[in-house]
Amino acid sequence: MSTRSLRLARKTAVLLLVLWTQQAPPAAADDSLEFRHGVSQIPNYKLKYPRGFTHFDYVNVEAPKGGALVLPTAVPLDSVSPMYKPMGYELSYDRLLERSGDEVSGYYCSLAESVAVSADGRRIVFRLRPEARWHDGTPITSTDIKFSIDTFRGDILAAGWAAMLGWIIRVDAPDERTVVVHTEFDAAKQVLFFVNMPMAPAHYWRDRDLTEATIEPPLQSGPYRLSKAAQGRFFTYTRVPDYWGRELPVNRGRFNFETIRYEKYLDATVAREALRAGNIDVWTEGDLRHWLSSYDVPALERGWLIKGRLASGVRRGSGLRLVLNTKRRPFDNVKVREALALAFDFEWQNRVLHGGELSRADSYFANSNFASTGLPTEAEVALLEPYRAQLPKEVFDKVFSFHRSEGVGIDRVGLSKARQLLADAGYQMRGDVLSDTTGEPLTIVFLTASPSQQRTLLPYVRALTILGIQASIRMIDGTSFAHLRTNGDYDAILLPGFIDMPPTWQLRPYYHSMSTGWNDSGIDNPVVDALVDAALAAPNPGRFMAALRSLDRVLLWNYYQIPLDAREDTRIVYWDKFGRPELPDEMYDAPFPDGWWFDEVKAARIVVDR
Repeated sequence: MSTRSLRLARKTAVLLLVLWTQQAPPAAADDSLEFRHGVSQIPNYKLKYPRGFTHFDYVNVEAPKGGALVLPTAVPLDSVSPMYKPMGYELSYDRLLERSGDEVSGYYCSLAESVAVSADGRRIVFRLRPEARWHDGTPITSTDIKFSIDTFRGDILAAGWAAMLGWIIRVDAPDERTVVVHTEFDAAKQVLFFVNMPMAPAHYWRDRDLTEATIEPPLQSGPYRLSKAAQGRFFTYTRVPDYWGRELPVNRGRFNFETIRYEKYLDATVAREALRAGNIDVWTEGDLRHWLSSYDVPALERGWLIKGRLASGVRRGSGLRLVLNTKRRPFDNVKVREALALAFDFEWQNRVLHGGELSRADSYFANSNFASTGLPTEAEVALLEPYRAQLPKEVFDKVFSFHRSEGVGIDRVGLSKARQLLADAGYQMRGDVLSDTTGEPLTIVFLTASPSQQRTLLPYVRALTILGIQASIRMIDGTSFAHLRTNGDYDAILLPGFIDMPPTWQLRPYYHSMSTGWNDSGIDNPVVDALVDAALAAPNPGRFMAALRSLDRVLLWNYYQIPLDAREDTRIVYWDKFGRPELPDEMYDAPFPDGWWFDEVKAARIVVDR
């Protein structure tokens, strides 16, 4: 499809959506709506911060303003349109809600003054703050909110918004300060999107195309203004001293740097050198080889360069998960899937490839309160009991844990157990090849577009070969990978395993049989469906927790996927010229960069060798 055709398709989709929503009946008045200062994804959840709170506990309201922060990014700096979620956009656009970092599910009004969810869970209503302004002084109204949401959910070609907003039926703006979002279901479970979605000014974009890539800084409203952008090189954000929302409870003590600059680095090795040279201030280290060995430099010994962590408990689960396509033989056989899990020697990989820094994920919700542990509780048994005949008996009477090896060589114990399971599934060795009763060899092709994933897959392929399985890796380009993944045309793939906490909006897309989106394993299990529905319909936190832990058990004992490493807090390396707020032990989302500030005294003592 040509660029012109793509643009026409976008404009047509948006126009049809606007016409449809204009014809939709207006929202009916509902006196039963209870407007509050915050909302949660968990039913009957008690928000930590009461109405009238002055600021989040974990920020420093006395933090000085000023100084600069330079951060690297691998994200393309090709467009500043909010449609494309440009790097740093959360600094320069207001959002309806703000998430607190020190509780599992607290969302507080920001651009919105109050929020209400209908009793049937199919509407979420926002009342806007009358003082809210764009940077040109124009009031922010419901017209802007409706325009933004309708545009984002109507465009299927730009940045993937539509795929995430399919639960929205329509948006009404009955008056200048009221926005009504009608949803198919679970309105409160989707509030994370109102934290992430930038609100764009309708009057600015009326004669411009929001879906067009542009490098011209547009009109914004947030605590920072995108002041300079060089395509493919850098974005610079400058603090707005008279920002309308600077004294809101959700903003006090935050947004302290005078400028924040994002610089593009295509190569991580170059970015690390830039950090050591003092050209960038903070680096997120995702490669444990470098975390262990690349920062033994004089600056670290002098305490100028610091290795630290950022709390990131709002995303848990596994770093990687091995996804098996149950729509294909023989991966529709749970014994085969369990055998494949036994053959993966995580302990060897962790020792040899990761310096022993990783821990195993024994849960789809690893390192969170929602992970199943021990044997099922009474509440979990009550949910699982009606389906006992459809479940592996181990769900009720055995604690789940992936097999652990000694991590020192070939895992003969794990491979022996796997070989027995494969025999139970009808596979026998014929020469050096494992085959079924018809003589069909057991083959598995791992599809990947990432060269780095070969470090994980190659040792696994060797282990499977010992079992007589014909295993191989197929490297393809990213576009082909996305196409084959969408069509379910693969045996097995490695994917990120993160789950947003608390697990809500991802449950149906990831695990429900009716999902046409991200159910990569092709899970089609009525018990899984029932537990997903039970979690989303839970009337209180206890029932919600029990449903999620029960779901976790059923997923694990069916071996649809093999979670690998448990997600942990983010590893960072940074120059010690900043102030960081004191954080409580139980912190879910560290305030970075918005809660840090520049410390002139610390900065003055650092001498960078260039």
